[in-house]
Amino acid sequence: MIPQAYSMKILLFGKAGQLGWEFRRTLAPLGEVIGLDQAELDLSDLSALTEAMDALKPNLIVNASAYTAVDRAEEQRNLAFKVNAEAPAIMAEWAKRSHIPFIHFSTDYVFDGVKATPYVEEDTTNPLNVYGQSKLEGEQAIGQVGGAYVILRTSWVYSIGVGGFVSKVLSWARNQETLRIVTDQIGSPTWARMLAEVSTTMIGSFRGNLWEYFRENSGVYHLGGAGSISRFEFTQEILRLDPKAGEQKVKNIEPALTADFPTQARRPLFTSLDCSRFERVFRLNMPNWKDALRLAMGE
Repeated sequence: MIPQAYSMKILLFGKAGQLGWEFRRTLAPLGEVIGLDQAELDLSDLSALTEAMDALKPNLIVNASAYTAVDRAEEQRNLAFKVNAEAPAIMAEWAKRSHIPFIHFSTDYVFDGVKATPYVEEDTTNPLNVYGQSKLEGEQAIGQVGGAYVILRTSWVYSIGVGGFVSKVLSWARNQETLRIVTDQIGSPTWARMLAEVSTTMIGSFRGNLWEYFRENSGVYHLGGAGSISRFEFTQEILRLDPKAGEQKVKNIEPALTADFPTQARRPLFTSLDCSRFERVFRLNMPNWKDALRLAMGE
């Protein structure tokens, strides 16, 4: 029997990442949060991963960790698959064996980006790069294990401190007079803090047996900022809302295409997510990306 949410012991993987950093705060009211990052546990060491879970004996596992170096993954394929596929499978197996829920985060990069309307969970996956392939294999491995799992695919996660597109744009704007930003990449910007808060509410709002609750609702869900925007338009809004706009040196924002910036890994061009299934099942929703950005920027 899983204890009431307020008395849980929660094991959080990836505590130092954008999402994990926010989870350390949002999960705290639900119980004891034990956070681990790469320095404390190398997720490519699968035996050490099992030993850590055996020693800590959590009531809930939240996996906010991932190998996210999209271009480097093309050369470090084995490492990407260990962290993004094999490690989550072991977490899922341990959680099922222990009758505890498992929350895992995945990515819009499991899609190829050729669709013209927001992706739903049933759409065919076709990742274009090793990172996306490894995350998809992780999803599939968790699904094969079964148990009480929820996989949340998200998109364009950012934070204001360090990490993600927003902090990069703010840095570029303070150091360059001209920015060239792609117009053909379209997605659903997601503030890490809002993603953590909504995910935590999903957990904390249910006061019964969490194992049974998540087992009955197990599966893949989309959870990202509502609405769609191009990188170019997103950049314009970031700079408009910059609370320290006086520090900006940028004078021009020029449109460009993804093809103008060759990279090792191919990127999907359209990855907006339809989150209606999550909203229907858990009766929660993410705010529009623009409203969340206003909050993030302190407006």
